[in-house]
Amino acid sequence: MPTAFLDHPGPVAFAHRGGAAHAPENSWRAFEHALGLGYWYLETDLQATADGVLVTFHDRTLDRVTDRGGRIARLPYQAVAQARIGGTEAIPRLDDLLAAFPDVRFNIDLKDAPVIEPLAAVLRRTRAWDRVCVTSFSASRLRTARRVLDRPVCMAASPFGISVVRFGGPRGPRDQRRPPTHLPGTLPPTLVTGAHLALAERLARTGVRCAQVPASVATPAFVGRAHALGLQVHAWTVNSREVMHKLLDIGVDGIMTDETVALRDVLLSRGEWHPRPC
Repeated sequence: MPTAFLDHPGPVAFAHRGGAAHAPENSWRAFEHALGLGYWYLETDLQATADGVLVTFHDRTLDRVTDRGGRIARLPYQAVAQARIGGTEAIPRLDDLLAAFPDVRFNIDLKDAPVIEPLAAVLRRTRAWDRVCVTSFSASRLRTARRVLDRPVCMAASPFGISVVRFGGPRGPRDQRRPPTHLPGTLPPTLVTGAHLALAERLARTGVRCAQVPASVATPAFVGRAHALGLQVHAWTVNSREVMHKLLDIGVDGIMTDETVALRDVLLSRGEWHPRPC
């Protein structure tokens, strides 16, 4: 059963790590800046502390971007809470973000296996099933998440799934700018073949609704294949206005950027900015 995560006028604008060009990455200040611009979608990362608290943080260790050190999975939340991103910003908890912004949608990258069980508990408690999309560079983490999460959530394709779409998926028309008006995982009658049906049904069973790929992978051919399977294509991490325009011209459905002001301006110039009321 499709979730409502992608039920929004496109193209989808994602604030990557909250919009890291304008404030420290994955900080409250970054998220609030993006929301002030009118963003509906925040991209973030998930780590779990030793006592199972979920924090929105990219690295497994605190060392690169905070004034503390150590691996998050080996530290209690009390210790992680003392760290400051860029020396000034507290590390947000996922449950606090979901509570603070109840209409906002979160694209969540599972950065380590210990996050999966606590994520299921947080989603049950907050009833935020339709407000998250789960992605990871690890196919095993995504398989575990599908098993542990007991309600449907939007899932992004695994690296293997992206390879199938890129090299082995059925080809769709290159000029198809948006996914066809049918349920994700199904195909318009003009594109249905046995190969389409088998792959589309497999993706639908696993909850996959989108392919999130580097901008270099989001070629016209890839976009056509993904759309033929009912998948949206989201490109990351795009900070050039020129590249944003090129990707939108070939039908990419979403862009993740650190440069949240630039992406907003590009979409405004194209008449495709659909802001969240501030």
